[in-house]
Amino acid sequence: MTRGMRPEQVWGIGLTDAFESAISAALGSGYTLCNWQVGRYPAERDLGRAAPLVIFVVKEAWDALPAAARRRLEDWEVPQRVLVLSATQSVSDFDELLEDGFLSAISEPLTDKKVRDVIFRAKEVKSLYDDIFRMTREIMLERELLARKTDLVLFLNRILTRASESLDPTVILDNAREDLELLLPLRGLLGVLWQPGSSGGMDAELFLQPDMDHATERHWTEELLRHGAKLSGKSMQSYRTTFLEGGSSREPLAIPQAPEEIIRLSLRAGGETFGALILYRDQGKALGKDQVQALYASINHLALALRNAALFSQVKIRADHDGLTRIHNRRAFDERLVEELRRHQRYHHPLSLLMLDIDHFKTINDRFGHLVGDHVLREVGRLLSDTLRSTDFTARYGGEEFTVILPQTAEEPSRVLAERLRGVIEEARFNHDGQDFSITVSIGAATMVPGSLTKRKELLEKADKALYQAKKLGRNQVCTALGPVSLTTEAVAASAAKAG
Repeated sequence: MTRGMRPEQVWGIGLTDAFESAISAALGSGYTLCNWQVGRYPAERDLGRAAPLVIFVVKEAWDALPAAARRRLEDWEVPQRVLVLSATQSVSDFDELLEDGFLSAISEPLTDKKVRDVIFRAKEVKSLYDDIFRMTREIMLERELLARKTDLVLFLNRILTRASESLDPTVILDNAREDLELLLPLRGLLGVLWQPGSSGGMDAELFLQPDMDHATERHWTEELLRHGAKLSGKSMQSYRTTFLEGGSSREPLAIPQAPEEIIRLSLRAGGETFGALILYRDQGKALGKDQVQALYASINHLALALRNAALFSQVKIRADHDGLTRIHNRRAFDERLVEELRRHQRYHHPLSLLMLDIDHFKTINDRFGHLVGDHVLREVGRLLSDTLRSTDFTARYGGEEFTVILPQTAEEPSRVLAERLRGVIEEARFNHDGQDFSITVSIGAATMVPGSLTKRKELLEKADKALYQAKKLGRNQVCTALGPVSLTTEAVAASAAKAG
């Protein structure tokens, strides 16, 4: 026996003292013998704690075992059972018993040769069983590995096939989200693609989940723009937002609470990074090696498909958001106004337009610097988005001027809303180097009544004239336009009262 190895266990059931002594002497120091006298037998807990090589069972003790105890020993595949017979009993008389699972039978006298032959045969059988078990385990592992590789090939084939079915990035990403849910528990998928813009920055297209609240949408918008700027090395000067499809059973996407919930993946093709995906997954155990390999392989397929989709659309992302204020830009405003005018003419709903201008904005730039001026513009954009209804359309018209389209809104409600905007902006407080300051805006409002044939240019002129009147009357006020040229305002009455 090798030094440091534990003695191998051998059991006995019903062995006499003479049998026990003979077996112990034959086994030597490398074994330890545990014997249950006649009328006793191993309990279920004993079977769970040990793994004997052989159990020597006296015939009379075996016959005396309760049926349940005998069944446990018969079903126990760990040890080999050997029947021990007296000198008057013949091995040939117990062939049927040997067929029931006994390795062999030995009779008195229990010589060293008989005991050692039994031990040798038991070790051969155990070695054979171990080889079979090892081979079986290797076969099962190979089958499992082959099955996992097959699943991976099928998964990648599904990703590649569905990604190649469309040249629409929205369709590609919607399909990708469904496919990736087969690989990992996924709450949502978001993306950003960008192309060089006209002013040295990047024009981006953001892909967001539907039905998010305003705070969550703002969070993911900022996250995608920030991540895109980091990967591209350039600022996102403008962007447009596209919402992916969503079913009624899908919960709206939330703001993540832990870093491990987010997986950021770059989209590369031809050695160039042109976009990124953000996977929002459930918290849980880390991804396995196979999952990581499958994920990166699928992203490579998606990158090629999305790159082809971008090239198909003339490698030009149509931006409709202003990169500084995060609200719509002038081009988006022009298109939306045309849509609302058509809707107005078709359904005869009132339509109002607000034009806002930050009072004395040049003074802010001259006094505090352009970075502070940019901050003021961003804050005004945020206040407009937070204050207005979801059906209203806000845009940066140019410089420090903003516009708001108010669908299905008559003149008086538009004036009330404009006054509310003016008050909210006036109450906002800014700070630069410990110096507090505030801003005001002048607002001009124009309304198209049902049945009006006013054209887009005329509506803009009315709102612009009303804005001019608000500035002329002292700024920080709202003026409304009635008819093509006539202007009325509460401020006019106030000025007249002062003059009186």
